[in-house]
Amino acid sequence: MSQPSPLMEKTLNNIGPLDEDAMKKARERLDGLLKPPGSLGRLEDLAVQLAGIYGEPLPRVRPKGIVMMAADNGIYEEGFHTYPQEITRLVAELAGPGLIGVSVLARHAGSSLLVVDVGINGEVRGEHILPRKIRNGTGNISKGPAMTREEAIRAVEVGIEAANFLIDSGIGVLGTGEVGICNTATTAAVLAALSGARPEDVVGAGTGGGGDAYRLKLDAVKTALAVNRPEGSDPLDVLAKVGGFDLAGLVGCCLAGAARRTAVVIDGFIAGTAALAAVRLNPRVRDYLIPSHLSAEKGARLVLEELGMEPMLQMNMRLGEGTGAALAFSLLDAACKIINEMGSFADLNQPS
Repeated sequence: MSQPSPLMEKTLNNIGPLDEDAMKKARERLDGLLKPPGSLGRLEDLAVQLAGIYGEPLPRVRPKGIVMMAADNGIYEEGFHTYPQEITRLVAELAGPGLIGVSVLARHAGSSLLVVDVGINGEVRGEHILPRKIRNGTGNISKGPAMTREEAIRAVEVGIEAANFLIDSGIGVLGTGEVGICNTATTAAVLAALSGARPEDVVGAGTGGGGDAYRLKLDAVKTALAVNRPEGSDPLDVLAKVGGFDLAGLVGCCLAGAARRTAVVIDGFIAGTAALAAVRLNPRVRDYLIPSHLSAEKGARLVLEELGMEPMLQMNMRLGEGTGAALAFSLLDAACKIINEMGSFADLNQPS
């Protein structure tokens, strides 16, 4: 069995606990503000978490960056999808001129966007795309493994490298997103393997619609799990047998963010499942994760339950790409501004 590479091993080993002293001071500051203690609810919890992540009792607003992993999936061969596979490439390329959903919402949030080709099927054009293709899509998981274990590790490393690149360039908050036709099917298989859930409870319609298309998709996921028999206690085995290059790349983003003491805002169903795999590799990763929204995808609630998290937003969204993360960025800024700028009861005793 292949062991994690030096980069992955180093990243896993560098993930430490949150700064408890900074969190204690942040709570004291929040309790002294001009409001009843706890009355700003999860906004206060978020400020405390950010204090612990960055080791600053008064966490500040930081530059944001979204990583969108792009890859194709061999399960497309099973024919349950209504969109052509080239949509993956087109979406990745159209991020350059800023025409896709996450591009618009990233601009709205003042965030940068990094597109990573980790496994798109075919040649991809665009100077905005970071070329890290492992190969032209995964294998068809209903017939065999998605990738080798070595490829799974390499895909995780791509995510680590992409996140480190953004952090080294000055990004202080990471958002995770993806694009890949049929990746809700591979993600459902991964979630079923990690959680022990029935495929019926995690396979949703995705963008393929219902009826016969849904039944084909459900059967393909059931077959994939039966054929590959992923070991749920081994996240790398699960990724290699039934995962996707995009999902594995997002696992690396979560690991790197935690190792670099950087908040990671996770998107919906797919990014959340990647976050779950990262937490299974090192439970401390969870402390650095911030859930953005509850995706409308069928398995999304289970992902959050497995993580022990509640979403900040419920918008009935299921586009992916990192759109939910982009929307949630403003809540992080709000938490920072509350703890830094709101007056305290001590201010009432200051001379006018």
